[in-house]
Amino acid sequence: MKLYRIGELAKLAGISPRTIDFYTSTGLIEPSERSAKNYRLYNDETLLRLERIESLKKEKYTLDEIKSMIAAWEDVTAQEKVSQKLLDLQHHLSQIEKEVKELEPVIKQMKPRQANKMYTRLMPQTVACIEALMLLMNKGNFM
Repeated sequence: MKLYRIGELAKLAGISPRTIDFYTSTGLIEPSERSAKNYRLYNDETLLRLERIESLKKEKYTLDEIKSMIAAWEDVTAQEKVSQKLLDLQHHLSQIEKEVKELEPVIKQMKPRQANKMYTRLMPQTVACIEALMLLMNKGNFM
């Protein structure tokens, strides 16, 4: 993760270092850590937050309103986080299932020696995952 000092962050965000200082003092942004020389360091997430803040300012929101909006965005419950993670996993699983389906005809055309050579190159966890997917798809054994 890239960390930026105030000057670097200001340049990337297209705002002044004084604005960064002001946003930090008002709690709109926070440094992610401090350097050995005690410089405030900001991460990419802060850069995204600054872009949101500047966008909302252009839409004529006050800094208090922006601060409330940002707090609401961060106030995600544990249930929402778990739900989002499950949706992400479901998406990944669908993508993997699609890729396994694409491989199926290629594997069926392989000679047994070719297939065995390919299987020996796979990690056991990979083979287990593929076999589990094949079973879930009612395709039987992978090997």
